[in-house]
Amino acid sequence: MHKAMQVRRIAVVGAGYFSQFHLHGWQTVPGIEIAMVCDADAGKAQAAAQQCGATQHTTRVADLFDAQVDLIDVVTPPSAHLSLVTQALDLGVAVICQKPFGQSYAQALQLARHAQAAQVPLVVHENFRFMPWYREMRRLIDAGLLGEVHGASFRLRPGDGQGPEAYLNRQPYFQTLPRFLVMETAVHLIDTFRYLCGEVNAVYARLRRLNPVIAGEDAGFIHFEFESGAHGCFDGNRLNDHVASNPRLTMGEMWLEGSRGVLTLNGDAQLFFKPHHAPITQLSYAAGDSQQFGGGACGALQGHVVAALQNGETPENTADSYLRNLLIQEAVYASHASGTRIEIDGFTPALHSPLFSPLPNPPVLRP
Repeated sequence: MHKAMQVRRIAVVGAGYFSQFHLHGWQTVPGIEIAMVCDADAGKAQAAAQQCGATQHTTRVADLFDAQVDLIDVVTPPSAHLSLVTQALDLGVAVICQKPFGQSYAQALQLARHAQAAQVPLVVHENFRFMPWYREMRRLIDAGLLGEVHGASFRLRPGDGQGPEAYLNRQPYFQTLPRFLVMETAVHLIDTFRYLCGEVNAVYARLRRLNPVIAGEDAGFIHFEFESGAHGCFDGNRLNDHVASNPRLTMGEMWLEGSRGVLTLNGDAQLFFKPHHAPITQLSYAAGDSQQFGGGACGALQGHVVAALQNGETPENTADSYLRNLLIQEAVYASHASGTRIEIDGFTPALHSPLFSPLPNPPVLRP
């Protein structure tokens, strides 16, 4: 809980591929001025500033802290997170930082503790839970539509990871990440499962690589055990697609099973409910802007953070709370490496092993 603070002027650091969705999102938040865009590439900084109507652009990080902004939105590669976020916190400037939130679990822990000590808001930009369909699913759970939720599954099939050209036209560094599917993508579903089903108690995972041009894993199964007694399954690969006009809109399909029926999400962001032994019905809800990432999830997250800070409330996905996602992520990799089920509360990750460490070969499991 922080004191209520004014959030009017913001700066965006990083003008790579995904920054376009951050910039658009900020333009949808009432009362926000994008005061500055910063990127090491002057051309990118200028183009991004023109896109969003920012009054200034720069290549110098020092300029950010002279711009009298209320909040800095960090959209840079992870290697810059520690320095940028630390400087902002030391100056009392609130921060939203893109995941993976540092280069190691130790860095993430260091930043979370620094924010707590400085009493400055630090939020991780984990936007999947802000996709309109997941907000609606959470509302329906709270309204009792499903009864007691006992199962959840997500089948990830964006269809964007095939062949030697995979990701090169959008995010080419995906090919070189030693950790890929879980660190880059499944971590979003770890957070989403926690948002919809509650705390995760244990995981079991098997990961593999299907596309040989990818350095890390691009397919896998993760089994979740929740505190409530529910179980969940993430079944993902980035090669195959699914039935959708845009396979990257939802990136897959979800099923939530409860004592009263099943709630499903399809690839076109449509929701359906099937009560026990009764016909399935499509549910009407506001699915957001289909032209923006995740139906406008970036703007929804940004608007939530601004409203919370201005009301003196704690936003979702503070640095402290996000550490649990990273702990579960590390447990997933440890489960794959050891071939065993990992209980989260008894698990201690190697603090200084990088989030991008090479994926270990799984052990040979003998009958």
